[in-house]
Amino acid sequence: MQLSKHTDYAFRVLIYLGMQPEQNGAQIKEIAERYDISRAHLMKVVQKLAQHGFIDAKRGQGGGIKPNRPAHHINCREVIETMEAVLTPINCQTPPCLIRGECRLAGYLHAAQQAFLTQMQHYTLADLLTPALQTPLQTPLHEVRFDSNANNSRPAGGK
Repeated sequence: MQLSKHTDYAFRVLIYLGMQPEQNGAQIKEIAERYDISRAHLMKVVQKLAQHGFIDAKRGQGGGIKPNRPAHHINCREVIETMEAVLTPINCQTPPCLIRGECRLAGYLHAAQQAFLTQMQHYTLADLLTPALQTPLQTPLHEVRFDSNANNSRPAGGK
C-alpha cells in the first residue's frame, strides 16, 4: 500500500512537532521550508490533523501548531485512516470490471491492506521518534518471510 502525499505530510508534521522541545510549537512556514512542501498543501494537512485532535492549531499573532496529545497516544493506524481519502486497494466498480465475478485480486489486496493496517496499529508517534536501533520490531526477524523469487534474494550468509 502506498500512502498518499497527504498522509506522508501528516506524518512529517507530527514527527517535526514531536522532535521540538516540550511545549514549543512550530509554524507551518518553517515545516514547509524544512520539508520543501507547499504551504497551501500543508495548511490543508494541518487543518485535518487539528480537526481530528492530533494537533492544536492557532492562527494569527502568537499562533502556531503543537501536538494535542502525547506522542505515545498518537497511533499510526489512526493517522493513516484519518488522512487517507480512500482506503479501498482496488476499484472494480468504475469502470465496471468484466471479470469481477471470477477474479480474486480484490480479496487478496484487501487482506494485504488489513495486514498492513493491523501492523501499523502497533506503532505510535513515539515509536517513530525513537532512534531506529532502539525501536523493537513487532515481528522477530527469524519470523519474517522473504519471497524466494525476488531479485537478489538469498538466505542470510548466502553468496
